[in-house]
Amino acid sequence: MVFEECRDILYKESELVQRIARLQDTVWEAVINRDWTDFEGHFSALTDMGVELAVLEAERERVFAGIQPESAEEPSDTLSETNRTSGGFYALVVHLSAVQRNELTEIYRSLKLEVLRVQMSGETLMEFVAGARATLAGFFEAAFPDRGGKIYTPHGIPVSHDMRSMVLNRCF
Repeated sequence: MVFEECRDILYKESELVQRIARLQDTVWEAVINRDWTDFEGHFSALTDMGVELAVLEAERERVFAGIQPESAEEPSDTLSETNRTSGGFYALVVHLSAVQRNELTEIYRSLKLEVLRVQMSGETLMEFVAGARATLAGFFEAAFPDRGGKIYTPHGIPVSHDMRSMVLNRCF
């Protein structure tokens, strides 16, 4: 029963991480093509998926915490969260048959690698977007110093400094 529950959670997490990766790729394409029309919607969807992933991680940690590691050389409060989760996972799979252990560790390792790849891609994307925003803010500050860093619509109404404000008139 523990095997099936653990495998199901890992598959759900893997599936969700794949969806996040696809959405990040969509956001990258939108940034490269300067398609800002649904940019905030993409970030909102990524945030929702992040919440969903946190719920799955909590469920996985609950299952992994059910089995305590056999060696307790270090007190658990000094371990990082990743080590506790990994320790719980490996303490769990050590009690399974070789076939089940191999299946779960393969899923778990591929999940960890995909999470790392998605995390690095997301950080790179955010750095790129932050750089683009800083460049635009610097340009508007240099080009229009009288506006004090504020961005206005064609009707003279100030707009927020989110990604939607990057699409003003499509021309300067």
